[in-house]
Amino acid sequence: MTSYELPPVGGGGGLVARELARRLTALGDEVDLITMGFTGLSHVEQHSRLGIYRVPCLRRDLRSCTVPEAASYLLGAVPVISRLLRERRYNLVHSHFILPDGLLAFYAARLADLPFIITAHGTDVPHHNPYRVRLLHTFLSPLWRLLTSRASQIVCPGELLKSRVEHANYRARTTVIPNGFNPSRFDPAKPRAKRVLVVTRMAKFKGVQYLLQALQGFRSDYEVVLVGDGPYCADLKKLAAELAVQAGFVGWLDNQSAELKRLYETSRIFVFPSEVENFPLVLLEAMASGLAIITTKDTGCADVVGDTAILVPPRNPEAIRVALNELVGGKELVEKLGAAARARLESFFSWDQVVNQYRDIYRSHAKLV
Repeated sequence: MTSYELPPVGGGGGLVARELARRLTALGDEVDLITMGFTGLSHVEQHSRLGIYRVPCLRRDLRSCTVPEAASYLLGAVPVISRLLRERRYNLVHSHFILPDGLLAFYAARLADLPFIITAHGTDVPHHNPYRVRLLHTFLSPLWRLLTSRASQIVCPGELLKSRVEHANYRARTTVIPNGFNPSRFDPAKPRAKRVLVVTRMAKFKGVQYLLQALQGFRSDYEVVLVGDGPYCADLKKLAAELAVQAGFVGWLDNQSAELKRLYETSRIFVFPSEVENFPLVLLEAMASGLAIITTKDTGCADVVGDTAILVPPRNPEAIRVALNELVGGKELVEKLGAAARARLESFFSWDQVVNQYRDIYRSHAKLV
């Protein structure tokens, strides 16, 4: 398995890769996982049947990766993969992210005559995120089509991303397996404060500015707490001051921190107004916490929440304001949506179900050794 991001490096895709690897090994499979190295992290970790290999590279920021840094990761991973293929026999190669990791899957598969599958995570699909790597996708489109044509299976967490992969390459063999989550991480029965919570990377396309605009002049005894950091954070703080909106900017919190858990479990409303998404884990966290959710339609978010949230058009402060009014003024609706969201998570996105779907894919394509 390869994933250029793996906690504490990167975001949601790395969390999925790590948890899937852990779950597979708990069921008796053996997994060697290649990922980016980072200052202060061990080059090799062995956890029972799971081996993690952090290869030398140029990455300098935990939460973002440049193209040269990704290229350095590829160069660092090749000798590690070559050595592992000489020392061990594998059944399958599984890469998270079509680029850059699909290149490593393709290399390993050719070297050892193995099938490979790829899980797409969003930004690695052309036209999914118009704010990132557009020129790179144009430049690398022949390579992208080659990788998606040769892969035995392209796994997409939702129907929207699946349709975009198929649009970019009709030869791609796609299927949908959602991102998994452990519902027991959060307790939905904790007493709740009157709080609107946002957890996201502070980038422009995440749409937090539209929430701030919706809050201008909004009269309520709810506090607003924004968790996250990123390149757009300073602009958002400036906008909040200009609009005279009282919002608490908490900054970045570790995904496993007690403070983030407390905020999820004791808030009432969760707002995620992103313009572009694949299958955001923050929505799964909010659902596990039993929060009433406001999020955007036609962005990939609806694949996650279904009919258990209030869906608003992207870039629409007025629609967010109407939704907030509805929830702030209706405790019963808040409780109803929160309970429905938690039930949906347990029914469709628990890791027990997700890992078995992956193992079915593995059995269909793995090479017997």
